Amino acid sequence: MTPTQKRTPSLEMQQRTRKERRFDDAEKDLPDFSANKSTVVSASTVADKLYAALAYLGMKNPLTRSITADDTVWLLDNTAYRNEETGLWEAEYVAAMFSQHSSSTLVEAVGAIADKIDLDKCDPAYKTLEERAGPFVQDIKPGTQAKVLYGGKSLMTLGPSGHNGISSEIKRLPGGNDGETIPTFARVPKGANGLLEMRTFYADAEGWGVISDIDDTIKITQTSDPIGILRTTFIEAPEPAPGMPALYKHIHALTKNTSSWFYLSASPYNLYPFLRAFRQRHYPHGTIILRDASWMSVRGLLTTLTLGTEDYKVDRMEKIHAWLPKRKMICVGDSTQTDPEAYGEMYRRYPHWVKAILIRKVEDIAAIGIEAKNEPERFEEAFKDVPRDVWHVFTDPETCRKIVEDVVAKH
Repeated sequence: MTPTQKRTPSLEMQQRTRKERRFDDAEKDLPDFSANKSTVVSASTVADKLYAALAYLGMKNPLTRSITADDTVWLLDNTAYRNEETGLWEAEYVAAMFSQHSSSTLVEAVGAIADKIDLDKCDPAYKTLEERAGPFVQDIKPGTQAKVLYGGKSLMTLGPSGHNGISSEIKRLPGGNDGETIPTFARVPKGANGLLEMRTFYADAEGWGVISDIDDTIKITQTSDPIGILRTTFIEAPEPAPGMPALYKHIHALTKNTSSWFYLSASPYNLYPFLRAFRQRHYPHGTIILRDASWMSVRGLLTTLTLGTEDYKVDRMEKIHAWLPKRKMICVGDSTQTDPEAYGEMYRRYPHWVKAILIRKVEDIAAIGIEAKNEPERFEEAFKDVPRDVWHVFTDPETCRKIVEDVVAKH
């Protein structure tokens, strides 16, 4: 059976959920400012158009520009690992760069979302909606470089950013110690804003690691309902899934606080500051990995969370495996999307890498079709050829404590 055939049931499940919950109807009235442009960037000048066009060359782009006082920079936390060939430390540095201003209208985006969730302008939550919708309409900055100071001392250049305003590159780093975190600061003109500090976690070749989903695993999102997604994303205070912060604290302590954490979500990068703040409040420090396919598109939020999630997550876990192939991984997800299928696939590929799979059976949200996602037959199919003592479906996180303790003691 080919990998594509294996993934067919999860694709059918996603399509069925979207049809039953009328995702297409919810999406069609939401703004997609990139749809009317020849590129994903607002190109109001000849120079902007040239930067946008050449940005498709990636790191080979000969035309670059620097961050200005009117720009925004997000530096994303990352994980350093030892290159297996050289033995030297390196890490993937990811930065998002865009203008503080927008050629699209925030009023239009906010109004469309407010209409969908029946939010009145007089409601105090309207201001929260305006703040959270902002990153979905800001003009991205392709072909842009950012100067940063690793450890506050060593100067590095990130970028140029690609056609989506994001730069991603592997940087060689000075030596570090397992479990150590080192800050990097953006060196930008006065007036530039964003996430101007990031942290690099050093993970030696061997040890433990955790790969965790975010939405409906550690944070209540209601990913099976389009209106629920919009409300929890844009107006409600993010709420941790019951019992999960305590479980993650326990796992971190069991692994002597040197475990490397990866928060792998199908959410778009537009939500990075929102999710990073949530992680900092409730969960161990770690690298947040998000999708980059929906810049300047509110509509894209619903799409990225509900389509192609298994393929996306397997692809990103392959990258994590390439970084840390000798680490022992605990994978945590939920039943609302395709976490069981993605984790099952990774175990079949790397049975000596994945040591435990924990799936939260979501029963605390009202959603059409959630019962089918929790059927035993679904899990049996997702975890075909995975030993029964490796995967566990739970409702109470407390029951996972003993499971994790046994796994860590065994390995």
